[in-house]
Amino acid sequence: MRGFALSALHEPPFPARRHPAVERVTAESAGWVRDLGLVRDPAGRRRLAGAHAAELAGRAGPEASPAGLRLLTDLINWLFVVDDACDDDGLGADPTRLAPTVAALLSVLDRHGDPAAPVPAGGPLAVALDDLCRRARDAQRPALLLRLVGQLREYLLALLWEAANREHRRVPGVAEYVQMRRHTGGVRPGFTVTDLAHPACPGPARRADPALAALDVLAADLVCWCNDLFSYGKERGVAPPAHNLVTTIAGETGQDEAAALREAAARFNAALAAYAERDAALTVTADDGVRAFLATRRDWIRATYDWSRAATRYA
Repeated sequence: MRGFALSALHEPPFPARRHPAVERVTAESAGWVRDLGLVRDPAGRRRLAGAHAAELAGRAGPEASPAGLRLLTDLINWLFVVDDACDDDGLGADPTRLAPTVAALLSVLDRHGDPAAPVPAGGPLAVALDDLCRRARDAQRPALLLRLVGQLREYLLALLWEAANREHRRVPGVAEYVQMRRHTGGVRPGFTVTDLAHPACPGPARRADPALAALDVLAADLVCWCNDLFSYGKERGVAPPAHNLVTTIAGETGQDEAAALREAAARFNAALAAYAERDAALTVTADDGVRAFLATRRDWIRATYDWSRAATRYA
């Protein structure tokens, strides 16, 4: 299945870039994970190390400051820890078991990184999330902080949707899955933390422009669908069925696995072509803020493709 993904997906037509501090930030973020006790067992530590979060962050934010790259790497590691707990360790198999964890993390988000607040209850995941929010607040970009907190809320609540599907062995329809995948993928918080590294990124009024908002959605889809195609080989055959674009296409259309894979790849390729066309049209009249926005989304799309090709997380 991995070979299929490599051969069927079109390569993003954007340059591959990489931050020079990836190796240093890899060690620093691993220390952060260890010191906060986010992963306690050797197997979990090996699994997280094999995800190479700093490599993904360094390709998605090649021009970030060292602190910005570190924040993005730590966020990605935190998201990987939550995803692994839900997908591989059983936390996400039962919404009644997951709900207290989600509630504790939502309580952290409600503080918006308040530096005067006490250490949160809820264990290492809550403490780490509080640290991420405090550091995002330190960037003194309140609009981006509010956006990040809202996107992380959407991510956490979407995990309950996944848990309910698993409990009832339900495979959602394609349109529903595509909509919810934008939240369960944790991509939008990554976009926002990357934007923190660009002082010229557009303000709220420009970000609300329909053309820019639509491009942002399409970028999130491309990142998530690329992830789905590369991870499908690992996820196929699990019970209950994994949340994956290929699985939902097969469930809705009745196609066999090979046909569903082809259709998922075709969706990615068509969306990539549409993205490149819209990106080029916006570039013609872009100011500095829009150019920074477009650069970060191009970097994320290219980074996900290149990182997915090498990540042992999906082997």
